[in-house]
Amino acid sequence: MSIEDFQRAPWQNSHPLYKESSLSVSPAPEYASSEVLIASLYRMIGFSGASEGSVPQSGRDLDRKLQRLRERRALPEAACTASAGTWNTVLHGILESPKLKNQSTKRFLQVTPIVPGTSLFSGSARLTANSWPAGRMVRRMVSLGSGQAQEADTLWKDLFSALTVGEDDDVFARWLEHETHSWVPGEAWELVPIPADEARLDAADLANVQFLPARQLARDLRAIIQAKDSVTRRQWTSLLEAVLRLAAVAHVAWLCDVQSRMWQCLSDALDAKGPVGEAQAREAVFPKHPQYMAYGAKAQPGLKDGFSGYLGARLGINTVLWSLHKAGVPYEGGFSSSHDVAVLCQHVRDNRAALSALETRQAFLDIREREARAMNCKKGIGANMVEFARHVLGQRDPAEPLLRGYDQGYLLKRKGAGTSSPWVVSLGPVAVLALVHCALAGMSGPRSIHRLGQQLGAYGIAIDRHDIAGNDLGHQLRMLGLVLDSPDAESGMLLLPPFSPSYK
Repeated sequence: MSIEDFQRAPWQNSHPLYKESSLSVSPAPEYASSEVLIASLYRMIGFSGASEGSVPQSGRDLDRKLQRLRERRALPEAACTASAGTWNTVLHGILESPKLKNQSTKRFLQVTPIVPGTSLFSGSARLTANSWPAGRMVRRMVSLGSGQAQEADTLWKDLFSALTVGEDDDVFARWLEHETHSWVPGEAWELVPIPADEARLDAADLANVQFLPARQLARDLRAIIQAKDSVTRRQWTSLLEAVLRLAAVAHVAWLCDVQSRMWQCLSDALDAKGPVGEAQAREAVFPKHPQYMAYGAKAQPGLKDGFSGYLGARLGINTVLWSLHKAGVPYEGGFSSSHDVAVLCQHVRDNRAALSALETRQAFLDIREREARAMNCKKGIGANMVEFARHVLGQRDPAEPLLRGYDQGYLLKRKGAGTSSPWVVSLGPVAVLALVHCALAGMSGPRSIHRLGQQLGAYGIAIDRHDIAGNDLGHQLRMLGLVLDSPDAESGMLLLPPFSPSYK
C-alpha cells in the first residue's frame, strides 16, 4: 500500500501504525442505544461463540419458532417452563423494548437486556449481519482505564460476576435466564478474558494524565457493582446503562481531542517546531480540563466540532506517515504514547526536506478539501459518530408516544416538544441516581453538591454548582430525595447516598 492508495480512498487505507495505535478511535462507533451497549457487552464478556452478526437471525428464528408452536398449539421443549403463548407474551409484551419511529413497520425482536441470555437474539446495532461490536468499546475502556493488565483483568472478572445471574438475583431474573437458554440453547455463559494484545495506555501517561474518561469509568464500574445487592436486576442494569452511555461518548470525544492534538504536534513539526521530549509531548497531547458539553446547553454542536477535528487529524497524520514511507524514511516506532509522539515529531523535523519535496502539507490540504462533506460530518465516519452520540446519550423517541417515559437513564433530551427542537444536556432520574451513587462511592454520609459537579466534569460535562439548586438537576435531586438543603452547606445542598448498604 502507498500514499497514492491512501489519497484515492483516505478513509479505507489508514497507515498500519495509525490503525494499531492504542489511541485510535477503535472500534469505529456507529448507531447504538444504551441497550445495544449492554447486550453487546454481554456477548463480548460471556459468549465467545455469539457474534454480532448472528443476533438478528437468531431473533428471527426464535420468532418463527414461537409462531409455529402457537399455531400448532404444540408444547415447547421439556426444559422450558413457559408455553409458547406465555413466552411470546413475555418477549412481545413484558420485556419488549420500544422501537423507534423509523422501525415501527419492521418486524424484529427487541427486548430489554435484563439477563445475558436475551443478548443472543436481541440488542444488535443493525438488523443485518455487519453490526459493529459496541461491547468491544467497553472492553477497550476497561483496559485503557486500568493501571496494569492484572488490574484490568480483575475488573473485567468482577463485571462478569455481576452480570451473571446468580442466587442473589431476584426470582424473575433467575427464571428469565433459565427460560432464555431453554428457548435459545447452544451458547454457554462463561468468562471471555481480555485479549493479551488489547490496547493499553502507556504507564507513564496513565500516571500523569489528569483527564481520562476510561479511568473514571473503571472507578464507576466498581461502584455500580457494589450497588447490585441494593436494587432489583432491572434497576441495576438501568444504572449500568446510564454510566456506560455517558462514558462511551466521553471516551470517543476524548480520543478525538487527543487525535487533534497529535496532529497539531505533527503539523508544528513540519514547520520545525512541535514538542521536544516526552514531557512536552504529554503536555501538548493530553487535555487537562476539557469541556465537551455544558449542562443545559445544546450538545451536538460541540461534539460535532470535535468529531470534525478528529477527521482532519486522521487525514493529516496518515498523510505524514505515508509521505515518510514514500520518501524512503519510514517511521518505525509506535504511535500510542507521549514518548512515541515526541519521537515521531523529531523524525519529521529531521526529514523536513524530504517531506517538503513531496509537498506533504499541500497533499493534506487537497485531500481535506476533496473530503469536505465527510469533514462536516454529513456522511461516512463523521455522520456515524454524530448518530452514535445522539442515540447513546439522547432519550429514546419511541414510535408509540405512550412509551416515551421508558428511557429514564438519558443524558440528553429535547428542549421542546417539536421534532426539530435541539438536544440539550439534561439528566434523567436513573442517570442522576447512578452518578450520585458513583460520586459518593466509598464515602459515608452526605457530601457537598460539589462532588456531583466533579463527577460530571470527569466525563467532560461542565456545570456550575451554584446553578444546580435552581435548574432541573436540582429539581431531580430533590424529587429523588438525594439532597439535604442546608444553609450551612456549600450552595445550600448536601448530596445523600442513594444506596446506603453499599457504603459500608
